[in-house]
Amino acid sequence: MINPQTIWYNWEKNLVETIDQRYLPFRYLILEIRTLEDARFAITEMVVRGAPLIGVTAAYGMYLAACNYSGDDFYEEMLRAAEWLKSSRPTAVNLAFAVNEALSVISEKCTTTQNKQQLFVFAETLKQREIEFSKKIGMYGLELIKATSKSKKSNPVQILTHCNAGRLATIELGTATAPVYLAHQAGIPVHVWVDETRPRNQGARLTAWELAEAGIPYTIIPDNTGGHLMQHNMVDMVIVGSDRTTLNGNVANKIGTYLKALAAADNGIPFYVALPSTSIDWNLNDGFTEIPIEQRDGREVSMMEGLLDNQVHEFRIIPEKSPIANYGFDVTPARLVTGLITERGICKAIREDILNLFPEKK
Repeated sequence: MINPQTIWYNWEKNLVETIDQRYLPFRYLILEIRTLEDARFAITEMVVRGAPLIGVTAAYGMYLAACNYSGDDFYEEMLRAAEWLKSSRPTAVNLAFAVNEALSVISEKCTTTQNKQQLFVFAETLKQREIEFSKKIGMYGLELIKATSKSKKSNPVQILTHCNAGRLATIELGTATAPVYLAHQAGIPVHVWVDETRPRNQGARLTAWELAEAGIPYTIIPDNTGGHLMQHNMVDMVIVGSDRTTLNGNVANKIGTYLKALAAADNGIPFYVALPSTSIDWNLNDGFTEIPIEQRDGREVSMMEGLLDNQVHEFRIIPEKSPIANYGFDVTPARLVTGLITERGICKAIREDILNLFPEKK
């Protein structure tokens, strides 16, 4: 049976379990996370991916670090665990946010048992918070789809998305796909153009799998097809997620997002970014100079997995020993973003509007 959530605590085994996204859509496997090292491995190797899910996994990792520590300097060990976890993937702000917040709930004045309990409660609370954020993002984004649907008569609203910002990247519903799920449930005709999202194909492998499971109409397209579709009035709106958004509205997301934003702007198509406030970096202003862009292993570009004779195989697709540059993310400037869809509403991608939704951050 497929779990409706992406990560959960298994009370019978006393460990964390998550869907191993490396094997989808070919195989549905569950990975057991028992230690801090397991949690870091899951984040680094993209067993889990997507900013909200990375944050929750890190929170569980801090709890597991506490459970497995038997020394005399608990607080110092937690500080070391925190820095090691934060170094696993630099771009997604949820990772550092979750780890820092985990540190804030423990105290040198408390017993180790009390600190362990606080860390577990925090991980569970953060998980539930992300679920609620996704639901609210979905509700606000649904209104955009409803408004567009009125002018479409009986034709489906055509939505283009990039990478995977569905429940696999969060816990439930997702960010960019949350409005799509709710529109489908409300009986509004929708169709999703799914970018394959090279080099790891998170769109073709993960978003397509999710939409198929939910019975939502979709079509997988090569990454470079979006502009053509927009030129021919085949896209009504673009909705993407975000791994880190700065206070001035610059959006870091999976590599290739910037090109979609450019094409959307050139064709007068709304470009929305759906994100929880946990993906906003309140300390950064300039996304181009301040957001660290992860560079990943070149094997992700040179090799590709596929199904042959019902077996998963890895294939080389480029000349051997070719030089490779594998940037994981790019930054879309705020001027290309029509609006940010958050758990508190939709705002322009500018400092003033963002802070109006989140005045406690001023």
